[in-house]
This record gives sequence, C-alpha cells and structure tokens, in this order.
Amino acid sequence: MVLTPLPDSRTEPDGSAVIRVLSYNIRSMRDDREALARVITACAPDLVLVQEAPRFFRWRKRAAWLAARTDLVVLGGGATAAGPLLLCSLRATVERTQDVLLPLTPGLHRRGFATSVVRIAGTRIGLLSFHLSLQRDERLAQTGMLLERLDDMGVEHAIAAGDLNDVPTGGAFRRLAGRLQDCWAVRPWGEEHTYSPDDPRRRIDAIFATEGIEVLGCGVPAGLPGVTEADLRAATDHLPVLAALRVPAMLP
Repeated sequence: MVLTPLPDSRTEPDGSAVIRVLSYNIRSMRDDREALARVITACAPDLVLVQEAPRFFRWRKRAAWLAARTDLVVLGGGATAAGPLLLCSLRATVERTQDVLLPLTPGLHRRGFATSVVRIAGTRIGLLSFHLSLQRDERLAQTGMLLERLDDMGVEHAIAAGDLNDVPTGGAFRRLAGRLQDCWAVRPWGEEHTYSPDDPRRRIDAIFATEGIEVLGCGVPAGLPGVTEADLRAATDHLPVLAALRVPAMLP
C-alpha cells in the first residue's frame, strides 16, 4: 500500500507553518541503527520526539550520531530526561529547553520529560516528549504532571508525544485526549497500531496537540515512500507515529 502524501513542511502565504512531527520509541538504539535512520529520514520531520533514547555509556555520542545521520540536530533530553529526547531540523529556532525528572517510585524505572520551546516561522511552539510508567497509578499521576508542565510553558501552541504504555480506552490516554487533540483520532492517516512491529495490535504511542493547531494527518507511516516494512521491523520494537500539523501565524 502506498499512502497518499502528507503535506510537505512549508510556510503558508498567511504566515502559518505546516510542520511534520515524528514520535518514535527507539529502544536505546539497540536494534538496526541504519534502518532507524532510514525511517526517520524518509519521514522528513521538522521535529522528532523520541522515547528510550540511549541513557548510559557514551549516550551523547549515540544521540549525535542519530541526529547527524538524519540531517537533524539534538535539541535536548536523553539521559538527563531519563530517556525522552528531542531532535529538530534547522527550520526550528530554539528559545529554551528543560529536562524534567519525575518523582521516583521505589522499584520502578525513573521517568522524565524532554521539553523545549521553539519558533518555526515566528510562531512559538512548546514541545514535550514523554514515556509513561508501566504501572497504572504512577502513569495516571505522570499524566497530571505532563498537563501541568504544558500549562507552565507559557505558550499558546504545544505538542506532546510519546509512549503512553496505555491504550485509547485507558485512563491515562483518555485524560490526555480529554485536554488535547489526539491527532490520529482527529485526522487518521496511515496505520493506527504501533506495537509491536511484527504484529501491531495496540496503539500505545501517540501525538497530541493543543486546540488551535490544525491536524492535517497522523498515523504510522507504513507505506510512505522510503519507509519499508523491513526497516520498520528492524529499527526498534515500536512503530513510529508521523503527523502533519498547521500552526497558526504569530499574532502581530
């Protein structure tokens, strides 16, 4: 199956910005790194919100390799955010970044957020990459922290994306979708399910956007030119989610 094209990144005559946003759990780059780079490159993203970025020995070098291999730059995150990472194209101007470590529950993995405010075509956009807990109560608490963090960023437009470890009928997923646009539900494009690549049956990865951002299409880019089934299976244990969004022009 060949997908209908998503809009290319561009600045519209009215000053609004069409951007491509990719969310991807890359399992610490333990799989086929070249396949991973090919998938990201074929998606032609302006912004990449990564989960499970390398966190241990030489993690910065590995993140830099991925950015260079995909013609992107490291924006923030990685080990200092307990796994979430932000990459961007040169189209984005960085205003600020902040890595946030969440409270540690004894016996569970440390979690965090990679956050940033960027400007594209003059419009300020807040970004937050997340990877929520496997444990239900902790996951729900982290969802509340995520929404509070977005509120505190001081921006009109924001995008949050990541691995929820929850499905659309679950409490954490429903809480986010109750406050933000679930981009796949608003404008489905491509495949829905993100886990696992060999037999995807669950949608546990998603891109969310604040009201005011127009969703032009969102989904798993299987069938996108340059994205092969072999690379999707080899790159990591999740499928990526790609969205095209239109962000309104900056007010005068």
